[in-house]
Formats: sequence, C-alpha cells, structure tokens
Amino acid sequence: MLKLSGWKNPILLLLGIGVSNLGAWIYLIALNLIILELTGSVLAVTVLYMLIPIATLCTNFWSGSYIDRLNKRHLMIFLDLIRALFIFLLPFMDSLIFIYLCVFIIKMAGSIFEPTSMVYMTKLIPKKNRQRFNALRNFINSSGFILGPSIAGFLFMLGSPYFAIHLNSLALCMSAIIIFLLPNVESGGDTVLSEKVSMSVIKSDWRQILRFSQSNKHIAVVYVLFSGITVFMSALDSLEAAFATQVLSLSQSTYGFLVSIAGVGIIIGSIMNALFANRLKTNVLMGFGALFTPIGYLIFAYSQNFTWASIGFFTMTFALSFANTGFLTFYQNNVPVNIMGRFSSVFGILEAVLIIILTATAGVLTEFFEMRFVYMMGSFAFLALGFMMNLVVWDKSKKAYYDQVNNGDEKSQYIGYN
Repeated sequence: MLKLSGWKNPILLLLGIGVSNLGAWIYLIALNLIILELTGSVLAVTVLYMLIPIATLCTNFWSGSYIDRLNKRHLMIFLDLIRALFIFLLPFMDSLIFIYLCVFIIKMAGSIFEPTSMVYMTKLIPKKNRQRFNALRNFINSSGFILGPSIAGFLFMLGSPYFAIHLNSLALCMSAIIIFLLPNVESGGDTVLSEKVSMSVIKSDWRQILRFSQSNKHIAVVYVLFSGITVFMSALDSLEAAFATQVLSLSQSTYGFLVSIAGVGIIIGSIMNALFANRLKTNVLMGFGALFTPIGYLIFAYSQNFTWASIGFFTMTFALSFANTGFLTFYQNNVPVNIMGRFSSVFGILEAVLIIILTATAGVLTEFFEMRFVYMMGSFAFLALGFMMNLVVWDKSKKAYYDQVNNGDEKSQYIGYN
C-alpha cells in the first residue's frame, strides 16, 4: 500500500508535472488552430511537429554538460519561466516566421527541461519508490492527454485559442512556483556552474559517456532499443489521423473519441503499475510493453471498423504504460545520477535524427504505396524491435540490472561503472 509519509514532495512534484502537462496539451491544440487559421496550410502545422526533434538536435550536444553541473531545481524554474514568457508572447505575433522562432525557443527549453527533471526526480525519489512514482507520473501525463483537449474545447467556447495560449503561460508559472516549494537536492546547494563549460569540456563529457556506454553495454543497448520504440511510435503516429479518417473513413469527432480510448488505456495501465509496483520487475514491464505496444499498432493497421480500431488503440497505450514505467525505473536505477543529464542528451541526438528520418520516410512512402500497407509494414518492423527488446531484457546473465528494483541498495545504481 502507498504510505503518505515521505510522499509529500513526490506528490508536490506530480502536481507540478500535472499542471504543466495539462497546459501543454491546451497550448498544442490552440497553436495548431492559430497556425491553421493564419495560413490555411496543413504543411505549416506539420512544421510545428518537426521543430521538436530539430530543437533537440540543436540543444542536446551541449545541454547535458550544463544540466549535470547546474542546480537542477533552479534550472527547472528558469526553464518554466522562459517557456511561460515566450508562450505569453505568441498571441501577439502575426508573422509565421516569428511564431516558428518563438516556438523553436520554447521547444529548446522543453528539450533541456526533460532531462533536467529526470535527474531531479532521481535524486528526490528514493529507489524503493521510483517504480510507483513513475507509474503515477504516467497516470498524470495520460490524464492531461484526455482532459487537455476537452478543456481546450471548453476554453475555445469561452474565449479563443489565444486565451488558451495565455492559460498555458499561467500553468507554467504555477509549475515554477510548485518547483520552488520543493527541496534542493544538490549536495552543495550550488546555484552556479560547478566548473566552466567550454568546447573542450563538452568533448570530454562526450568521451566520458562513450566510455560508460562501452563498459556498460547492456544499459546502452536497452536505452537505444527503447529509443527505437519512441522512433517507431513517432513515425506511425504521424500517419494515425490520416489513416483513421481516410482509410477507416472515421469522422473527426469519432477519431477524437478513439484518442480518448487510448488515454483510458494508459490510465488503466498506469494504475495497475502503481498498485503492483512491488511485484513487477523492470524487465517484465519492458518486455511486456515492448511486445504488446506494436501488437496494438498491428490491430489498428488491420482494423476495418471503429471497434477493432479502438481495441488496437487501447492495447497499444495500455502496454505502453508498462514499457514507460519499466524503462524509466531501469534508467534511474542504472545510470549514475552525476552523468544522467549528459547520457540522455547524447543519446537523445540519435533518437531525434532517427525520428526525423523515419517520419519523413513514412510520409514519402505513402506517396507511392497505399497508406494501410505502409502502416502495416511499419507495425511489423516495430514488432521485430519488440522481440529484440525481449531477447535483451530477458538475458539471464544481466539479471542483476533488474533485481535491484526495490531492494533500496543505492550502490547497485553504479553496476559496472568505471
């Protein structure tokens, strides 16, 4: 059972995550409508989604060096306020170029915030509570996934997309205040760089991450394979709306309901993960999630009606909640916290490049082949990756990486690190 004593700060952190995530969904929908109204071009909206991996490419090669040397709590507050400021300015811009530039800065701040928050969570949450916390985090994120579009629609009725944009700016300010109330997890409480970051320092950091990856190949392989799951999902999701409306002939409102079913799947999966956190090992979670998430995509690919499409959506998100919880816990327990920012930033570059390549490839292939065929082939390739992931996480010689989940032994976090 979940004991509330000792959970004050984690609950406060979850509240901050929830407020920020809910505002992000409202902001995303509102911005899509603003761009569409301004240009009347679907391509202009698509560019917004391409800005995310591009921003990652522009920040990750250097940001990890700063993340690991700065006070994580203060950096998170600063990044929240920066995003709040630029989101507040968005409605006052009528130039598409300036909107893209503003969004690009917001995405850059977001790409730095994500690994920073991961390091902070790892330091704040005791090892024995991480798996349950990650499950609850998935629950909070998925709740925003469902509530965000509904709240956005209600706000559009009250005002306009611009009002919704400003509300997200307020949500990020609230998130910054909540983070301010959380404790400082830095050993020395430093608020400035522990050492000056130069190009030579960044190069040295890259070499350190490569050395760690070579001496801990299992951790690196699991991370890369899970990044592959994200890559395949991004590519297939880029075809999702068109597949549902053009191939399955679903109306936009029916597709919206389909998305809600996906949200229900991840909520139920997250609740199950939270309830049984002490009984499920990370390799079980990752293996199940890596296999059944692509099976959900295959069900959707072969579906002929709403019923089977909804079964596919529920399956993929239900399984994904297990994969996410398992992977986050594995990552926090096995990557040393002092290099965690650099590790995720370096490997994030590879993930961003693959997302751009595979998403573009999927789009181009639909010009030459039927969309259902492209979606099926992508889903089968995704399933092959799932089988590969299972072979890796069920390797008996690597059992120690997964047996440490709830034993409270912090030393086990540094297995094989030289």
